[in-house]
Amino acid sequence: MVHRQLFSIAVALGGLVIACGGACAHPHVWVTMHSELVYASDGSITGVHHAWTFDDMFSVFATQGIESKKKGEFTREELAPLAEVNVTSLKEYDFFTYAKANGKQLEFNDPPAGYYLEFDPKDTVLTLHFTLPLKKPVKAKLLTVEVYDREFFIDFSFAEKNPAKLVGAPAPCKLSVLNPDQMDASLAQQLAQLGANQRDSNLTIGSQYANKIVVKCP
Repeated sequence: MVHRQLFSIAVALGGLVIACGGACAHPHVWVTMHSELVYASDGSITGVHHAWTFDDMFSVFATQGIESKKKGEFTREELAPLAEVNVTSLKEYDFFTYAKANGKQLEFNDPPAGYYLEFDPKDTVLTLHFTLPLKKPVKAKLLTVEVYDREFFIDFSFAEKNPAKLVGAPAPCKLSVLNPDQMDASLAQQLAQLGANQRDSNLTIGSQYANKIVVKCP
């Protein structure tokens, strides 16, 4: 049961089919984000740390079949196998994270560092923590980090409070968080027609509704 369940979570996070039935429409998973941009002492950006909280329906589905010492609660150790499957499955999709420094695309090391899952028994939600280290730290006057699923299978959005912050950045650097525009009704209807077992490789609207972090340094 556990092995089958872990596989189901892997494909869900990869943007494939989850067990919600044919009546489901895009998106299928909702993620609320807190992000940190991590800097070295010389002022170069070294990586991005994410904390992604999944919606309660997905979280309940994800934890089904996982044994725990205390009913309705899960420790990091109990969730460790699931966390590993999660970050492994995300690799194929570039961790839904795209960064540029001074207009040039940045590359992240794989695997992510310090990843783990935590479960909030009160809200019954899972939060995935992980850090994406840059292959090469870089100093940037203009840094942009976008998070999105191009096929909009997963709906990412920043948390209302403290959505992003700089860690160790030079004092003059300024951070801005840009939320995407609201989707128009016709496009929402188009997405609603895609069932849980449908994919559309030509559907690339996610980039148009990207969540963006912008950092400007002198």
